[in-house]
Amino acid sequence: MNFVAFERAKQGTGASRRLRISGRTPGIVYGGSAEPQLIEVDHNALWHALKKEAFHSSVLDMEVNGKTSKVLLRDVQYHPFKQLVLHIDFQRVDEKTKLHMKVPLHFSGAEESPAVKVDKCMVNPVVNELDVTCMPSDLPEFIAVDLSKLEKGTSLHLKDIKLPKGVSAVIRGNKQNPVLVSVVAPVVVVETPADAAPAADAKGKGKGKK
Repeated sequence: MNFVAFERAKQGTGASRRLRISGRTPGIVYGGSAEPQLIEVDHNALWHALKKEAFHSSVLDMEVNGKTSKVLLRDVQYHPFKQLVLHIDFQRVDEKTKLHMKVPLHFSGAEESPAVKVDKCMVNPVVNELDVTCMPSDLPEFIAVDLSKLEKGTSLHLKDIKLPKGVSAVIRGNKQNPVLVSVVAPVVVVETPADAAPAADAKGKGKGKK
């Protein structure tokens, strides 16, 4: 994805407020060998771009003064209750340096799995994104996960899925093979016969009269 940004000369609370009033969002680009650069982005274009999953998880082409550079979205500050982006941060991408990113998981095939189709189980995603490390050229927009083979009494773990070429999962703590998707069996409700309760009550009442 590509977007256009503009150099921003002034900084400070007052300058940022005036910028937002004019329909622009202040931001910064940092990282790499260059100095941090103050930028501004058209707010409406940015607002629509932020609704796209790829804008959050892909290497972006940022054009400033006719020059294009590779960046990653690193932070977005929203207004507490208004539909307003207050500030945005981007990080420059070095093609020779590995990235550490969160990549969305796209699940499919659950309705066709034996767990759902035969045993009427519920399939619950435990995580919706995965921490990965890879070179910028190998960064996937998302990771596809096929759930069509899930069965009752099983779960889908990290080692059960095939990651794209050049992509490695980032493991934290002792969880070397975390659960990604769990399978929950349907709840069986056992109903008490309608005449069981009155019979028990009558028996209890009879004992009380003796």
